[in-house]
Amino acid sequence: MIELSFAPSARFVRRLSLGAVVSAGLVMTAMTPAEAAKTTLALGMSVEPTGLDPTIAAPVAIGQVTWQNVFEGLVTIDQAGKIQPQLAKNWKVSADGLTYTFKLQAGVKFHNGEAFDAASAKFSLDRARGADSVNPQKRFFASIASIDTPDAETLVLHLSAPTGSLIYWLGWPASVMVAPKTAADDKTTPVGTGPFKFASWAKGDKVELEKNADYWDKDAAAKLDKVTFRFIADPQAQAAALKSGDLDAFPEFAAPELMTSFDGDARLVTSIGNTELKVVAGMNNAKKPFDDKRVRQALMMAIDRKTVIEGAWSGLGTPIGSHYTPNDPGYQDMTGVLPYDVEKAKALLAEAGYPNGFSFTIKSPQMAYAPRSAQVMQAMFAEIGVTMTIEPTEFPAKWVQDIMKDRNFDMTIVAHAEPLDIDIYGRDPYYFNYKNTAFNALMQKVQETADPAAQSAIYGEAQKILAEDVPALYLFVMPKLGVWDKKLRGLWENEPIPSNVLSGVSWKE
Repeated sequence: MIELSFAPSARFVRRLSLGAVVSAGLVMTAMTPAEAAKTTLALGMSVEPTGLDPTIAAPVAIGQVTWQNVFEGLVTIDQAGKIQPQLAKNWKVSADGLTYTFKLQAGVKFHNGEAFDAASAKFSLDRARGADSVNPQKRFFASIASIDTPDAETLVLHLSAPTGSLIYWLGWPASVMVAPKTAADDKTTPVGTGPFKFASWAKGDKVELEKNADYWDKDAAAKLDKVTFRFIADPQAQAAALKSGDLDAFPEFAAPELMTSFDGDARLVTSIGNTELKVVAGMNNAKKPFDDKRVRQALMMAIDRKTVIEGAWSGLGTPIGSHYTPNDPGYQDMTGVLPYDVEKAKALLAEAGYPNGFSFTIKSPQMAYAPRSAQVMQAMFAEIGVTMTIEPTEFPAKWVQDIMKDRNFDMTIVAHAEPLDIDIYGRDPYYFNYKNTAFNALMQKVQETADPAAQSAIYGEAQKILAEDVPALYLFVMPKLGVWDKKLRGLWENEPIPSNVLSGVSWKE
């Protein structure tokens, strides 16, 4: 491996002969400033991104490398999940909610030297909303009817309908600003305005970023000179790389059962934070017997969520009763709506015409939480006479084809990573094949108001509908399991949006 600093390791010092202690002491004294000024970081990720442009593909790993590091948006989302100004220093919304006027930062340049201004912002949004757009969140921009650029520092969006979530959506990875001249190449050589520049990508191994010395926001300039993202899928290998010092940090460690193996480590610290990763078992609501609400309710009542969490994720997780997390505005605990009750579950099945149960197949992607959860659920369903066959399904290609495109499934299980994505139950088409006009009306109502308190109340009503209707079995929110060097400062402990924001990360002197 290539050493990341010139300071000798403790193991090296211990191996020195007694006669070399004096000279070693001189070396250590001379090199202490270099050690204190360490400005490199080796960070691990379980999944390698398929590309590096979050505006053309959905996998969260893309944003986890480039969002807020290489690319920035008009606004951003901070560690508390709050919207903050970024390339737009402020904005105003008209009384009718149809006109958004942004005042942009002056003097900002993309990494290729192009100026960021109203014209490039318009280019980025037109590219995202255009007829040939492949943006994974194209729906975010659907209400933008036209865009004006009165001057270089003013951007005006004219909407066809009020869109209360627009500012929040503009903070997402899919909404980042791209350089017009190089946008087509961002998948492999990303160019943004961020505190880091893209340096290299050795596919199958690592992506390297370097400090942007000309970053526009001097108060938020990167403290690190170089960051290396290393991709290691196997949890045992992840743990070994951390313990050996090959990695400095693994912000999303993939093996909860190995977290205790770091207890007492002299160099590493562990962190358990919150995420938006909602593990749900989605059903094909258009297919028998899942088209009957009583059947869906029976399956929900057959599940002891705490036992699922114990079996799937070593007890680390938060039970949920709807498609909503405790981080989200207006969260209500819905786990008591259909609590674990085997006898009531059997009675509901009999009422629905299945006194002897039924059989079905769950298509389970290979991510560890999915088959583990499915195996626990399989045993629980057997208690009410329901036989569930587990069919391993390769993710993402086979799963996306079978579930998202062909709707060829009975049930599946997956962690939904998008923040505040309860509206997926109103999207048509979407893999649940769920239709509820009252729910859809609430999702429309959310967009008709920009008032946070009013939105929270509407989201509360929506949670109640999903908890009672159960178009999916709501299991738990996965925690953010972090392992990193004790001297590192500034890594996010919580994850209101999938990310590895590194501009504020530094080494303690």
